[in-house]
Amino acid sequence: MLLLTLLLCFSPSALGQLEESQFGDDIDSELADFEFDIAPRRVPRQVKSILSKETKPHIQELSIKTTIISRYAFTAVHCAMLNRHSAAAEGVFQFQIPAGAYVSNFTMIIGGRVYQSEVTPKAKRVKQDNGKARNKESGDESPEEAEVFRMAASIPGRNRAVFLLTYEELLRRRLGRYELVTSLRPLQLVSRLSLDVTIVDHSPVTDLQVLPLRNGRSTNTANAPKTPAKPEPPVTTAVKIEKNVCRITFSPNIVQQAKISTNGILGDFVIRYDVQRDMGIGDIQVLNGHFVHYFAPKDLPVVPKNVVFVIDTSASMLGTKIRQTKDALFTILRDLRPGDRFNFISFSNRIKVWQTNRLVPVTPLNVRDAKKFIYTLMPTGGTNIDGAIRTGSTLLGDYLSSPDASPNSVSLIIFLTDGRPTVGEIRSTAILGNTRSAVQEKFCIFTIGLGNDVDYRLLERMALENCGMMRRIHEDADASAMLKGFYDEIGTPLLSDIRINYTEDSARYVTQHLFPNYFNGSEIVIAGKLSNNSAESLHVQVTASNNDKSIVLETDVPLRHRQTETEKHVKAATAAMAAGAKTPGSEVAQGLGVALSLIADDFVERLWGFLSVKDGLRSRLRSQTSREREDHIQQATNLSLTYRFLTPLTNLVVEKPEVLADGTMAPAPTTPPLAGDAVSTANELPDDAEDGKPETSNGKPGSQTSSLSNTIGKVERRPAEKSITFSKTSADGDPHFVVEFPLSKLTVCFNINGEPGHILRLVSDHKYSGVTVNGKLIGAAAPPGSHKQQRTYFSTITIVVDQPRRAYIEVTPKKVILDGRDRMVLPCHSTVAVDSGALSVSVAGKSNVTVTVGGNIVFVILLHQYKNPAPYQRDHLGFYIGNSKGLSHNCHGLLGQFLYEEVGLAELPAEGDTKPSSVLKVKERSVPVVQKSRRIYSGTQSVDCWFARNNAAKLIDGEYEDYLTSHMFDTGDRPHGTNRV
Repeated sequence: MLLLTLLLCFSPSALGQLEESQFGDDIDSELADFEFDIAPRRVPRQVKSILSKETKPHIQELSIKTTIISRYAFTAVHCAMLNRHSAAAEGVFQFQIPAGAYVSNFTMIIGGRVYQSEVTPKAKRVKQDNGKARNKESGDESPEEAEVFRMAASIPGRNRAVFLLTYEELLRRRLGRYELVTSLRPLQLVSRLSLDVTIVDHSPVTDLQVLPLRNGRSTNTANAPKTPAKPEPPVTTAVKIEKNVCRITFSPNIVQQAKISTNGILGDFVIRYDVQRDMGIGDIQVLNGHFVHYFAPKDLPVVPKNVVFVIDTSASMLGTKIRQTKDALFTILRDLRPGDRFNFISFSNRIKVWQTNRLVPVTPLNVRDAKKFIYTLMPTGGTNIDGAIRTGSTLLGDYLSSPDASPNSVSLIIFLTDGRPTVGEIRSTAILGNTRSAVQEKFCIFTIGLGNDVDYRLLERMALENCGMMRRIHEDADASAMLKGFYDEIGTPLLSDIRINYTEDSARYVTQHLFPNYFNGSEIVIAGKLSNNSAESLHVQVTASNNDKSIVLETDVPLRHRQTETEKHVKAATAAMAAGAKTPGSEVAQGLGVALSLIADDFVERLWGFLSVKDGLRSRLRSQTSREREDHIQQATNLSLTYRFLTPLTNLVVEKPEVLADGTMAPAPTTPPLAGDAVSTANELPDDAEDGKPETSNGKPGSQTSSLSNTIGKVERRPAEKSITFSKTSADGDPHFVVEFPLSKLTVCFNINGEPGHILRLVSDHKYSGVTVNGKLIGAAAPPGSHKQQRTYFSTITIVVDQPRRAYIEVTPKKVILDGRDRMVLPCHSTVAVDSGALSVSVAGKSNVTVTVGGNIVFVILLHQYKNPAPYQRDHLGFYIGNSKGLSHNCHGLLGQFLYEEVGLAELPAEGDTKPSSVLKVKERSVPVVQKSRRIYSGTQSVDCWFARNNAAKLIDGEYEDYLTSHMFDTGDRPHGTNRV
């Protein structure tokens, strides 16, 4: 959908080849349409000289739009490059991504052709058999440059290329502020440069600051030096605040860029802010079956801490590193509180402990002696990491076992090194094992890597396995300020042993909810999926320890009210982005704002996916066995594929254009269209036909042959079946119901005119076969000229199975969630088949989903996806019963009640001038019917049927309202009347 919106925003000239008249050599003509802050004036010679000497493709436009909804940030980058020369030239798109963000889409448009990226599982490295260039490139980066996304492609002569990149991140609260960092380093002056940031939050935004442009390699800026009290924002920055919506824009023209930097390295654009928060359980937001919980208590007494500093003094620390480290430690000593206890250990070949076998209280005398110890540290020798960490662990562990230790204090080791282990134990696995044995889950280890020659994987695992964090400090960074900043983050503990629980039968797949510590100025963020849609409230309980007492916070969160509130500020974000899209600028850049607004509706679910991937990656590093590690890898990989995240477990692959020797594009390859591209319509009566073109196949399962396995858990994979035969008994389209009676050789059809949001019971056999099928309606405007006020379609279908154990499948036009032996999330654009206990599912990409229960019950769900939807068209589903042999004779529901019935057709004699009429005999009821024709299987077939009017009155047992359920997983029986006549 994001790509579709972006493409719709392009004018033909943006995608097609440019006229030669557009490529004059006069630099003034190129700059004539830009507004400078002093007009009129000539472009300085220095700027002309820089531009005229440029031989690589020129960046005409760089537009960056970020939308932050409740701390979750979506960023879309649009970069347009122009190749002025007749020969082909290599265009390099490079953009610095925040360290914790995930790329979620990348697209190139070159020579009028679209090259869409794919996210694929990362395979084990295979040695290349030759040096031939391949027409694909991975967007994965090396660990040393993990924050830089780079892609190169040939641009034909006198043509342009457009690069589109999106990435997502959860802003972490550090030192009481959220911080958004956007890199502005195009490496050349840009004709049109713009940055647009929209912040929308449930709570009022406070303390908003736009800092001066900041240079430096690292994007991890929470530990940067403190800025002046009133920093001046960059020139042209505009800030607009209205209630809970803030908008920040930055658009320097080419002259203003040159004043900042002539090489195109402007620096980081940094925005800091916080939100107003109330005391108590925190802020919980609910949207589309998911929730997110932000917990950041304030005004709590500080918990005393026991801290051991373990400092590397090997020879490589000589010079700037040791000097900056000492400066930071001197400052940290001044910030220790009277209730704290501390000690220092230095290590190289030898290990030195400042105060042997004890932690000392913070007194003026002890602080003075500690400064003397720090001052005398001299770098020399090798690096004994294993010995140092075990010495520090033993020292802290012995203190915690002594009677002097405070029971409610927080204990931690701060470990700093600039190198790899060279003395003592040098094997990473052994060092990690020794560390776990020494720590015994009694305290946390926080690790700091300084410079380029560090085993960051070792430090990361050491921290994660022992409830800490790892921080990287680049070689050219201000180590003193960053060390001090990192200590400030963890130097003020307010809570320990935090446990956050939710109603067990209402919340599932909750991300990390146990935390060893909560530090002042930070925030705990938890997300989960609501599994009981009928629940009125969600019970939340927070337990923790604080100083000398235990804390218990409990509340019931009203889900419907929170859903309404969350929808309200999502609409505010959408409105703000739409307003931004109307501002002057290129059509494509404006389209970025529109595209971002489309994904705002799913921000809570995407935040849940983001956190779940992070949890999986951390669990992978903490794994003790290869099997456990593989399970976590598989789970994180599949979540990455579901949400199209570029993570350490996935690759981003994009086909690159082929340019001929004369500088022109090679002809586009001719390939037969996929079955998923066939033009067809949903099942409609002839007088209700639509003009839309849903992206569906011919309705036969397995119509596509390509396959991609995308599952979570231990499942048996098998090829997708090519085709199966299924009956006409179905609910599809508006929705229109078709019931086939083989014994009576009749087909009956009827409409259900429900309301958006209604959940209909389609099949109800819970007591016997254990199967229940429910479908949720979504609304759409009626087509022009239609007699209807609105239309409704199935947006979600759930199949719940209770025998031999509870499991379910939830299907939407975009994804399939299978919760059987393991949880699996399958995208609907791929082809895959999996078995999981009593349930099996086969997805034919962009076509249909086949669900088999126990081998003798088969349901087929057609996927109707529109390429260019009109306002009255919505992506929706069609439900077909393929095999009902396993369902009992007591089966009910809108479709299930007819599976074992026989019906008869009678003709009533004409009365007066009226024509003879037909009635259907169903369960001793007489139902007036007329002949109609239905289109089924995505419009590929027509079926003649007897149509019952008035919402199937008298045809179905009871009334339409009897088939409404409270939530998608409701399996309760409903009483139905008989309507006997």
